[in-house]
Amino acid sequence: QVQLVESGGGLVQAGGSLRLSCAASGSIFSSNAMGWYRQAPRKQRELVATITSGGSTYYVDSVKGRFTISRDNAKNTVFLQMNSLKPEDTAVYYCHLISSPGYWGQGTQVTVSS
Repeated sequence: QVQLVESGGGLVQAGGSLRLSCAASGSIFSSNAMGWYRQAPRKQRELVATITSGGSTYYVDSVKGRFTISRDNAKNTVFLQMNSLKPEDTAVYYCHLISSPGYWGQGTQVTVSS
């Protein structure tokens, strides 16, 4: 059984930064891709960024150049550094271990005020 625990969310002004962390239990972390997703009120959950076990990354266009996904396999942790935050980044952010079956964290709230 894998458990994912996100942290690092909060309230920040537009233009500010936050760093999200997701700590994973279990032994399958290092061999699987990880992703960050977000869900804003009244909207569907959407992909933000992914990182493969080898460190290759993908970003949705709306966060390119502002967000950086990284991972520390020794600590079973994936990070999302978010800079130049905008009000439209406000959402609950979830980490996802991309495997079969997949695993999700409980989410962490990010609120960006204008």
